[in-house]
Amino acid sequence: MLIQIRGKNKNIIKENNKTAVTEFFFLGFQVSLSLRLFLFCLFLVVYCLIICGNLLIITLVSTSKNLHTPMYFFISQLSISDILLSTDIVPNMLHILLNNGGTMTFIGCITQFYFFCVSEAFECLLLTVMSYDRYVAICNPLRYSSIMTNTHCVKLIVICWLFGCSIMFIYTLSTAKLNFCGPNIIDHLFCDLVPLLDLACSDTYIIYLEVYLLSVPIVFIPTTIIVVSYTYIVSTVLRIPSNTGRQKAFSTCSSHLIVVSIYYWTIFSVYVVPTKGRTLTMSKILSLLYTVFTPLVNPIIYSLRNSDIKNAIQEITHKFVIW
Repeated sequence: MLIQIRGKNKNIIKENNKTAVTEFFFLGFQVSLSLRLFLFCLFLVVYCLIICGNLLIITLVSTSKNLHTPMYFFISQLSISDILLSTDIVPNMLHILLNNGGTMTFIGCITQFYFFCVSEAFECLLLTVMSYDRYVAICNPLRYSSIMTNTHCVKLIVICWLFGCSIMFIYTLSTAKLNFCGPNIIDHLFCDLVPLLDLACSDTYIIYLEVYLLSVPIVFIPTTIIVVSYTYIVSTVLRIPSNTGRQKAFSTCSSHLIVVSIYYWTIFSVYVVPTKGRTLTMSKILSLLYTVFTPLVNPIIYSLRNSDIKNAIQEITHKFVIW
């Protein structure tokens, strides 16, 4: 016997005295209409800037011969990841803001959660690969061209994508198998781990165990590699006799180091720092840091602090003006 029960902000299927949530209702920011319209316009502009900025980086790296190097190839992959992350989150968040809440099917929620996890995992791995690239460039400059070949760079990126997609598919599948029997109201902006687990009726011990296990290859090992790489980098740079040489070496790493610092600071502030005493509104604001703020500032950091990208922008602008 199958009975479908519908109510306000609720869609639950009841079968054999068991209930299963088929839709989730996201509250978003429960504020005044004027403030919601302001946030809608703000995030719409930010989203457009994210797409334009990251597409500009991808286009420049693809068309400019001076940017056909491993470092810029990795930067273009970072832009692809940022576009995926923001597109996965922001459009539905705009819908929620405009309508003072919004529904999402269970399948849609799990799909959003999967692509969110994939983009976050890939970025962790990619930042690690980029730190390795900087390590080879500064600590082994004579062997750099023979180590970081085009084939090797493509292999590294493919491994990062495949590892992130496969690991997160298993993790998302485990989350989807949880029993959600109601309520189905999520006081958040998108399908995130903690709000989903708070609504689960079944035991979530396995999911939390998977989180700790997956954090080792996705977070802790990459963080360790980044720290070790930059330890060697700093040690090598400090041994350079000239100030000009030291400044040039540090300048090649500064943009990446800033991006790494921002990314891990936002991730750790949300998932590692204890949440006791943190309001739901604060949790939503912190979640915006790594879903909206980071994809926005990444292309800005790499364009403002990089002379090669500045020159590429000038070249492509000059071509359009002549045309």
